[in-house]
Amino acid sequence: MYDEVTGLNTGGFTSVEDPTGRTLYFDYTPISATGKVIFDVFTTAGQRRHKHQRKIVLQGADGIMFVADSSRSQLQSNIESLEELKGLLGNQLGKEIPMLVLLNKRDLPDAMPRQELVSALKVEGFPIYESIAVKGLGVKRAFQAIAREVLLKRMYNV
Repeated sequence: MYDEVTGLNTGGFTSVEDPTGRTLYFDYTPISATGKVIFDVFTTAGQRRHKHQRKIVLQGADGIMFVADSSRSQLQSNIESLEELKGLLGNQLGKEIPMLVLLNKRDLPDAMPRQELVSALKVEGFPIYESIAVKGLGVKRAFQAIAREVLLKRMYNV
């Protein structure tokens, strides 16, 4: 998704990968739209083996973009990841820490219908965005939305 936030100033992408190219810990990049406010963006993979890394990264999170794979075959993994997130953050999620849900891979043949996926994930109370990250569709808009929510929360406690 890093490549798809063109138009924003980025400070370079840092990734720690294993020999196969899979993320070992987390990916990091600073992103700014103006140069005055810089967002430190951390991403972690959804696999269970990354739970410890997610816990560490979440300790300083000001906002969360939860990226759900729209494929029906990934529904259970999405649910498990969300349950883990809720377990780690409890009542802070969506209240003290803004969160939006990005439904990715909307172009795949087995992508679940939007409302069915939102209902299955039980995320009706969160802002929902759609993307096709490999084509650059919807990613920048979602980044802008979560950045706005974080700034409103930090500046006005809204």
